[in-house]
Amino acid sequence: MNSHQVALAPTAYKATPDLGGSNLGGAGIRAFVALAGAWDLSIAQQLTVLGLASRSTFFKWKKENNPRLPRDTLERISYLLGIYKSLQILLPDPDAADAWLRKPNTAAPFGGRSALDRMLSGQVADLYVVRQFLDAERG
Repeated sequence: MNSHQVALAPTAYKATPDLGGSNLGGAGIRAFVALAGAWDLSIAQQLTVLGLASRSTFFKWKKENNPRLPRDTLERISYLLGIYKSLQILLPDPDAADAWLRKPNTAAPFGGRSALDRMLSGQVADLYVVRQFLDAERG
């Protein structure tokens, strides 16, 4: 080793947090399944909001105790849980909160479509927009 090289000991590396690890995957998928039930989402709709093309992957995750979920899936679940929470705060009647999601909305982010229609575009950015809208409504 010449004078310009530095030897790094293994302890010099910091571990990156494992966002797809066992601590979040199981809780995340269980929370999502409960939320999807409350919103009466079809399997196709569930796959779309999670950004999944594979039904088998989805059902495998549901069977596993602690599935390893990709970061994108965890991000999507986080947005969906935030949307659910905001709706419960803004509209404490669960039926009204769930109905809002499916009603046509003239607010700018929705253009006359429902929030669920926007969320079913399949893009994570659309989940963000719905969550941002509801957070702004909460103040």
